[in-house]
Amino acid sequence: MRIPRVLLAASIAIAASATAQAEDKGNGKADVSQAELKAKTDYCKTCHGLSGQGFRGSFPMPRLAGQQPEYLENQLQAFIDRRRTNPVMFNVAHVLSPPMLKALAEHFRDLNPKPLGGAPKELVAEGKKIYEDGIPKAEVPPCASCHGPEAKGSDAFPRLAGQLHDYIFRKLTSWDKERGQDKAKPDNSAIMGPIAHNLTEAQVRAVAAYLSYLE
Repeated sequence: MRIPRVLLAASIAIAASATAQAEDKGNGKADVSQAELKAKTDYCKTCHGLSGQGFRGSFPMPRLAGQQPEYLENQLQAFIDRRRTNPVMFNVAHVLSPPMLKALAEHFRDLNPKPLGGAPKELVAEGKKIYEDGIPKAEVPPCASCHGPEAKGSDAFPRLAGQLHDYIFRKLTSWDKERGQDKAKPDNSAIMGPIAHNLTEAQVRAVAAYLSYLE
């Protein structure tokens, strides 16, 4: 399938931004003590669940378990830099040091609880088709082309398998209001912007339902 030019341009920008961020952080990183890490992960549990599986309350809290470390570090840094909007995470992330960002990302990578599920199962088949084949007429490429055939992600592309369906719906239907708030520092939100815009709400619900049951 031919990749739209906007996706190629965004990929180049992301690579350049990632290189610059790596240079900014430098090579020296102090270790994080187990006590410090436990204090932070215990705090994370209050919103994201005991095993990082996500939580449903007034607002869906995302699954962090099994997430790609590079993606998780990037998103925490995006909150710190105010490139991604979330009032709660602004306050949580801005006190995290680079070594703690890395330690948290590695901690959640190794967790793998069962997905919470709960999405309408009648939407799963349609969601699977969109995930695997995309929607060519709407210029939506297959989700699997970036997130992998099992939706486990890779490097800067996040794991979507097992993510809460209502969380995915909220994020994709309000993408431009939360992600990519600093155009001078693009991340993978630059790729997802036009894709999220071209999906209908019904299509988003279907994809979210499919992903929510994947382990």
